[in-house]
Amino acid sequence: MQSFRSEIENPIVEKDIIDLEKKIRLYREGKMQEDKFKSLRLARGVYGQRQLGVQMVRIKLPFGRVTTQQLLRIAAISDEYSTGNLHLTTRQDIQIHFVSLDRTPELWAKLQEDDITLREACGNTVRNVTASPEAGIDPKEPFDVSPYADATFRYFLRNPICQEMGRKFKISFSSSDSDTAMSYMHDLGFIAKVQEENGVPVRGFKVMIGGGLGAQPALAHTAYEFLPEDKVIPFIEGVIRVFDRYGERNNRNKARFKYLIGKIGLEEVMRLVNEEYKALKSHVFEIDKEVSFTPSIPEASEIPDFIVEDTDKYNQWLQTNVFQQKQEGYYGIYIKVQIGDISSDTARALVPLVRGFAADEIRVTQGQNLLLKYVRAEALPYVFSELDALGLAEPGFNSVGDITTCPGTDTCNLGISNSMTTAKVLESVIVQEYPELLFNTDIKIKISGCMNSCGQHGLANLGFHGSSLKSGKNVVPALQVLLGGGTVVNGEGRIAQKVLKVPSKRGPEVMRYVINDYQANKLENERFNEYFDRNGKDYFYQMLKPLADLTSLTADELIDWGHQEAFSTAIGVGECAGVMIDLVATLLYESDEKLEWAAEALADKRFADAIYYAYGAYISTAKALLLDKDVKCNTQAGIIQDFDTHFVAEGLFDFKPDFKTEVLQLNQHEPDEAFANQYISKALLFLQEATSYRQQQRTQSALTAAK
Repeated sequence: MQSFRSEIENPIVEKDIIDLEKKIRLYREGKMQEDKFKSLRLARGVYGQRQLGVQMVRIKLPFGRVTTQQLLRIAAISDEYSTGNLHLTTRQDIQIHFVSLDRTPELWAKLQEDDITLREACGNTVRNVTASPEAGIDPKEPFDVSPYADATFRYFLRNPICQEMGRKFKISFSSSDSDTAMSYMHDLGFIAKVQEENGVPVRGFKVMIGGGLGAQPALAHTAYEFLPEDKVIPFIEGVIRVFDRYGERNNRNKARFKYLIGKIGLEEVMRLVNEEYKALKSHVFEIDKEVSFTPSIPEASEIPDFIVEDTDKYNQWLQTNVFQQKQEGYYGIYIKVQIGDISSDTARALVPLVRGFAADEIRVTQGQNLLLKYVRAEALPYVFSELDALGLAEPGFNSVGDITTCPGTDTCNLGISNSMTTAKVLESVIVQEYPELLFNTDIKIKISGCMNSCGQHGLANLGFHGSSLKSGKNVVPALQVLLGGGTVVNGEGRIAQKVLKVPSKRGPEVMRYVINDYQANKLENERFNEYFDRNGKDYFYQMLKPLADLTSLTADELIDWGHQEAFSTAIGVGECAGVMIDLVATLLYESDEKLEWAAEALADKRFADAIYYAYGAYISTAKALLLDKDVKCNTQAGIIQDFDTHFVAEGLFDFKPDFKTEVLQLNQHEPDEAFANQYISKALLFLQEATSYRQQQRTQSALTAAK
């Protein structure tokens, strides 16, 4: 540990990394339960892979922004600790795979030297805050949303209100009504707006709430048509506090925020959010306008000698991958990265080109591509030639031939079939048989390895997710086909409809059937989803039904794409949202730990944080005693109610008038020093009384057993 302590300048990050190393050691020594350890490492970006004994490490890039120095650091980390591959994700992160658990603290310390974090990249936390990759240069934007995404990331990082929620929580910021950050599929989505008040333009956001993908996708509701900019972070804080308290915790399949809205209704959720207002850390939160998010732009320099050998490709690339920024004379360039994989060598080779001819800021896109900014018009041919030499100048960004996919069975525990190779095969078909579709941005194809939609199949015009079919004694790798999803505009989206399953090897035929029929039968200027709506789901079921016929199954179709062995549905235990921790002793230990954090926050005069840590201690303590009584606990609100029923009403603990009233003082007071002191003291007293009560119960049980 001493080897990297001195390299970390931020004491908070240093503490995080030291704590991770300590917990790994306790886990290796058998002194920490596996479930507790999983929860801890997930919140630090360390995720168990399908392959035993190695980890996926998710590197958190707020709104997909990465400097050239950071990219060099990540490439070096991948070489030293991983496989030399960087995987770009649909949430604008970068993942590396096959990492040894014991080396993750050292890895994190080296990333931190360039201000890169793993914290809360996985687990039951606020995940990476995403944004339109074009933010700051988007010709359609009313203003740059980057500062708002950045402030949101920083405000909720390590924030006690969102460290151990029932499930993950996702937030996005879209730069314009085009909604390229897909607000409609997020727990909270924000779309930039400006409205006039007394003749003065005022910044704000349309707010979408309660969306999500997964096995049961849901479109978000409109919370506000216009929320002023200084109310954004307080509103997010109120929503997260409500989700933390009332969200499901037992059944992880029902624990996302969308299910809470479905259970109690949007109106009640908004009422509960308003109830939290008094207790918020900030009632208004001004974004610092002095912080510039305009990246460093190099001076115009002499362009080296070069030759554009394929002028047709260059012209296609200009048409599909390049756009004029709102800043006159500058262009954005999309780099199409097949299946989101870029080698560390290629990443390193890209850096000098960016430093010489683009802004020192690369954005990862939601389609697993890269975006370069501030390229001068005269440099475009040279930049193309250099990108082409690196294999990074393929035309067709955001087109039919730009397919989004998750890692699937390559590395993911939950993967059912191989989505990565499937995507490569389908892209090859597009390029070879339908080259004209490299100019079509209306149809989006997205693939996930399972129903959980990490590849965003639920919002695809033509989507696939991994599945299986039974044919006699054989299990066949299969694809569930979905049609008709996608982004509409201004917070409106569509969920793709399931049509039927086909063997995975027939995926290219599905695509051919659909594309051929669309090209032959669409009306003039009819977009794909309009064509789908006009014909109806059954039309496509009947069209594709012959491909689902298993009587003609061949031996090759029993083997998944990219594999040589017979298919089997070897699904592991997913870790996307952490693990429940139900051991009484662990919960009491957690209460004590939270009260230590509360004391530290109080000493630092972070009163709202101190109060929320103490609230967490109340909940953990009450849950421990309820579990000792075999009382099922599935929400924090339920824990509070059940403790009154099983302990206060029975006279085992004395709270006036009840436990609920004492605990929920949390949202009845301003977060000042006096209340923080009082609330922490009472939470500590409760923990002491609970620990004493449990010891008495165990002693009594032992005596009874001895008789």
